[in-house]
Amino acid sequence: MVKKLGAGLAASVVCAAFVAGTPASAQTANDVATWPNRNISLIAPQPAGGGFDTVARVLADRMRPFLGQTIVVENRTGAGTRVGTQSAAKAPADGYTLMIGALSNMALNPGLYDNLPYDPLKDFKLVGMAVTWSYTLVARKDLPMESLKDVIAFAKANPEKITYASAGMGSGQHIATAVTEKLAGVKLTHVPYRGSQDAYQDILGGRVDLFFDISSAAKAQVDAGTVKALAVSSKERQPFHPNVPSVYETGVAPLDMESWFGLFAPAGTPEPILTKLRAAMAQVMAAPDVQELFAKSGGQVPKTSAAEQEAKVASDIERWTKLIREAGVKGD
Repeated sequence: MVKKLGAGLAASVVCAAFVAGTPASAQTANDVATWPNRNISLIAPQPAGGGFDTVARVLADRMRPFLGQTIVVENRTGAGTRVGTQSAAKAPADGYTLMIGALSNMALNPGLYDNLPYDPLKDFKLVGMAVTWSYTLVARKDLPMESLKDVIAFAKANPEKITYASAGMGSGQHIATAVTEKLAGVKLTHVPYRGSQDAYQDILGGRVDLFFDISSAAKAQVDAGTVKALAVSSKERQPFHPNVPSVYETGVAPLDMESWFGLFAPAGTPEPILTKLRAAMAQVMAAPDVQELFAKSGGQVPKTSAAEQEAKVASDIERWTKLIREAGVKGD
């Protein structure tokens, strides 16, 4: 259970928070000390069924006993992840609106869109990272090349002959392949689809060559033998694909890409509330059954400190903005 702060300590922490600056929601010291005393909204900026929604529902269910209030998941969709993320950024910083942030809406969008309606660093405060997933580069089963090195060698000799699918312009799948293509110095042909399901239909049908999908989704196809795995996007190999090298390991491109998901609060949320949220989340993520739940889909719970996680978010925003712009990738 999350230990409650002593009355004197809680009061001093609250006072310190207000000396530092009154939050936008103009909460009183008593409001902060008694938080939460009603339901909490957790925004998932994509539809039900995807990574955002999965992480949101795990956290909502598991954090409730530690906070003593129901956490209601709200799937606010539109414009990719931008509508839901913007709504969270503009919400009162009172601890009653939280958001699932991920590599896509926090670190990839700044490079994809020139006029993003939110600032990932200025508008949000990280509560904690929940899970990371790699991407797995899969090939149609009958592709003559058996390794990523072979694919890149063929692509260098035959520009634009190799095709790759994505779930849409500016999607994580698009970016993973486009950046690899740029770093490897080859030219491939992009075939965007409306979602992963359509992309897999053409991969399985042999009509497109490659698909760099999130590993949690690709794993089922790899395990079934309907596609062959060529590489993973993380710098190191993944435990669920022990025989599949990383792109970095093959030497064709210095790629290091993992899709992380975490819990964020609007900037200005009082520090005592963030402290309670972080304590509750730490308890949840330390639970063996939660770690096993994510591991079944190839996910890994980060073992890094809060400071290291904040540094990673900032670093990924800077790094991916540069890589995406160099690769010339734009969102819809």
